[in-house]
Amino acid sequence: MIENNAASEKKPTHNEVIKTAIPTLAGNIAGTLNDPAVDRFTEDDQQFLKFHGIYQQDDRDKRKTGKLFIWMIRGRIPGGVLNARQYLVYDQLATQFGNQTLRITSRQSFQFHGVVKAGLGPLMKQLNEAMMDTIAACGDVNRNVMSPPTPARNGLDVQLLADATRVSEALMPITKAYHSIWVEGVQLDLSASENKEFVDPLYGKTYLPRKFKAAFAATPVNDVDIFTNCLGYIAIEESGKLAGYNLTVGGGLGRSHGNEETYPRIADVIGFLTPAQLVDVSKSVLTIHRDFGDRTNRKHARLKYVLEEKGALWFRSELETRLGYKLADAKPFKFERQGDHFGWDTATDGRKFLGLYVETGRIKDKDGYQLKSALKLIAERFKPEFRLTPSQNIVLANITPADQSSITQLLADHGIPVENQTTALRRASMACPSMPTCGLGLAESERYLPELLSRFENVLGELGLKDNEIIIRMTGCPNGCARPYMAEIGFVGKAPGRYQVYLGGNEACTRLNRLWKDNVKDPDIVAELRPLLEQYAKNRIGSERFGDWVSRTLWNEQVAAN
Repeated sequence: MIENNAASEKKPTHNEVIKTAIPTLAGNIAGTLNDPAVDRFTEDDQQFLKFHGIYQQDDRDKRKTGKLFIWMIRGRIPGGVLNARQYLVYDQLATQFGNQTLRITSRQSFQFHGVVKAGLGPLMKQLNEAMMDTIAACGDVNRNVMSPPTPARNGLDVQLLADATRVSEALMPITKAYHSIWVEGVQLDLSASENKEFVDPLYGKTYLPRKFKAAFAATPVNDVDIFTNCLGYIAIEESGKLAGYNLTVGGGLGRSHGNEETYPRIADVIGFLTPAQLVDVSKSVLTIHRDFGDRTNRKHARLKYVLEEKGALWFRSELETRLGYKLADAKPFKFERQGDHFGWDTATDGRKFLGLYVETGRIKDKDGYQLKSALKLIAERFKPEFRLTPSQNIVLANITPADQSSITQLLADHGIPVENQTTALRRASMACPSMPTCGLGLAESERYLPELLSRFENVLGELGLKDNEIIIRMTGCPNGCARPYMAEIGFVGKAPGRYQVYLGGNEACTRLNRLWKDNVKDPDIVAELRPLLEQYAKNRIGSERFGDWVSRTLWNEQVAAN
């Protein structure tokens, strides 16, 4: 009893204290922004900035000569879909204020990197003037809502994008601080009663205990990694039409080294709902996180821990109580694979679309490969729809068949093939940015993975596995932004040049992998894995994938046939 009382008397985290004190999330952001003598925001304001889609960082390559403060800005782009005009705004702002690149995120958004303080206000103002925003792209709120990026034969992608947008709007926080700071450039009067006593109608005064992630998926392609989300909707098709969604709740991958109370978790399937129930269900799931999430320990504050500790049956009962009606039982579904479409194809309406590989999600120009310049010209001349994928690639859609050959030629002129764009190993790879911009990075990721993949490709070629796809994902820290815990081979940074190695995810990304080696130096990674790859090449059954072979032989698990 003493221990329980002590647990109940834990103090709220500092983030809870500052949210209570300034529920508008305004902080002194505008004041600092307008003061050229100040080169950074306070620690409290850095937390408020996240709600506005902004992270304060510094260039870690230059720390020996002192911290050079820079900012990362993340857009809110439901489903990752932009028209050509919107894409050109992002391209222009990255050129004018960023580091000349656009980074596709694993949640279908764009990030600007390397923005200096003098450019922060103008970039945000111009983005908002173009009717786009960054609000709630970070912070203790619902993040960017994902949906399938590839035009579907049955047209479900259009319906899912519309529903994803609807949920995104319904779960938006409401505060006038965002418009006041970034559009008007005015500091809110925090002493005014309407600001001091502000309560968001959905989130309450202190918002959520931590971030909240939502996504939509359609079988058989689990391209959004649906089970890694706090809230997920799996489309159920009946007689060629969308009947509704299976609801999934309680997924999440972030963890902390050395803290066994933190762990990746796959979401539970809770029940079935109709499209008309989407908003009510989404709000109710979010408020359960709001009311039951841990506000005393941010490392234990995700919705996944509520599900793990209270159970799916409890959650369904609580959800139905809040809804005032029962959910139907979940309907049968089956995912077969993950990943993106590459090359040209035809949508249901006869228009063309093109899937393009983007190495580690970084749209940039380099010698012999001018991707950023090519996409800018395509946007200006052909005005396609731009769809960002959860695997950090891009789909150009709504293209008239007459323009296909011209776009192919333009890309070729910039060193970009539309066929055989890259190897099977690289198509299935992902990496987070990590160094030099992310303050949480413990090891390299984006800058290191391409070279590591080359080493793997050499070994696979020697073993007769040259064209085999193996899902490989790398992150510079255990937060898991590139979803390494679902990969067939996952690398998680532990220290400079050292990684944890996880093995055994599956092609459909419906199974967590397991820790194989806890601390491997980067020069030893391929040598450590080579014996396993040799055994796999000799002993796999038919076309058995590496992750399934590992799960069957190393982890002694029964692997379900696809």
